[in-house]
Amino acid sequence: MYATLLLIAACFLLSLYTWYCDPSLLRLLSFTGSGLLSLKLWTPITSLFIHGDWAHLLGNMFFLYVFGSTVEEELGAKKMLAAFFTGGALTFLLSTPFYSPHMMLIGSSAAIFSLAAVAILVKPLKFSFLILAPISAAALAMFFYNIYAVAYGFSGNIAYISHIIGFLLGLPMGASWTSKWKINLVVAVATFAAYFAVLWLLSAYLPYP
Repeated sequence: MYATLLLIAACFLLSLYTWYCDPSLLRLLSFTGSGLLSLKLWTPITSLFIHGDWAHLLGNMFFLYVFGSTVEEELGAKKMLAAFFTGGALTFLLSTPFYSPHMMLIGSSAAIFSLAAVAILVKPLKFSFLILAPISAAALAMFFYNIYAVAYGFSGNIAYISHIIGFLLGLPMGASWTSKWKINLVVAVATFAAYFAVLWLLSAYLPYP
């Protein structure tokens, strides 16, 4: 899991440096549509490591560890890194029609969604004790929530559309890396449905204290 841990360390270091040492770097390293037109071609990569605040950073690093370590253990460091950088960078580029050209898109969320999609296609039944759920249940819950958020026009500083794009980009990568992706996708959806059905039954029939 060394590659996943290195990514996490890089996110911490670059985010903390921009917050506390050189805030001017935020404009230089963050992705914007206008910056891309100005040939800031490095920003689809550097922006993956910049986060807005502690909640943004810690939340992303938690799920980067969950999904990144799963993909790395199953497919190796090279493919995990390929999914992270390809999914993250392409998501920034494909997101430009949906946001203001001056809006900064920062963070590794979309790259993590790509890793989540890969994870459910290569290891759908893996149970994570960190989230107390199968990774496929968590990944699909995150994906469907973001679809719901876009459909109902949730506001705020969360790039829901980018998360969806990141997840969709991860699916062909995961499919290309395992011959069992079709059955694994069915297993992932069934696991998602079964897990939340059990939660619903527990909430409906267990007595409250």
